[in-house]
Amino acid sequence: MVRREPGPAVEVAVCPSFPSLEAVATALDGHAAWVAAQTIHDAPQGAHTGEVSAGMVLGTGATGVILGHSERRAAGETDAMVASRIRAALDAGLRVILCVGESLAQREAGETDDHVRTQVNEALEAVEAGEVDRVAIAYEPIWAIGTGRTATPEIAQDTCAVVRTAAGGRLDPARVKVLYGGSVTPANAAELMAQPDIDGALVGGASLDPEGFATIVEAAG
Repeated sequence: MVRREPGPAVEVAVCPSFPSLEAVATALDGHAAWVAAQTIHDAPQGAHTGEVSAGMVLGTGATGVILGHSERRAAGETDAMVASRIRAALDAGLRVILCVGESLAQREAGETDDHVRTQVNEALEAVEAGEVDRVAIAYEPIWAIGTGRTATPEIAQDTCAVVRTAAGGRLDPARVKVLYGGSVTPANAAELMAQPDIDGALVGGASLDPEGFATIVEAAG
């Protein structure tokens, strides 16, 4: 995650897989960048073999989590599950990056705005207004993830504006951070993040290239 901050600062988060969390958190100890897991289970403890709780994530030194990623939703996560995991993460002290987005079929059917509004509204149902600085929302059109297809800056802006307005039902829309994710590259990052309702980027494949990722971070500044 790359996010613009007021003034010259840029906030960076790294979101590795579970086996690498502790090593990455240790390597970044004392660094401004923070570390997030890619999901959590909503129960703090119990008979949930193979699941990872918020407390386990905190135990690695990570301080945040991505929730509702399209690949997790495709594997069966519902809006209700995402909402429950957001509440569990916030209660444990983790920061949250919430992902929302539509499929190509939904976009072509003109359902994008309603679908994204529903995802945002249900996910934030149990989030308190005072928690706004601990939640960022990433719009990731599923049809643009890892495909090389990127929403144009205009499309990304329009839907990120919908996300911000929807989040305003629970959180201060001027303070909630809205990110764009979906084939973000060094070539398009600056134009995407220049849009008024895009505060940063959720970077996928391009983050695996250190020089390319550094270019994206610079674009956010």
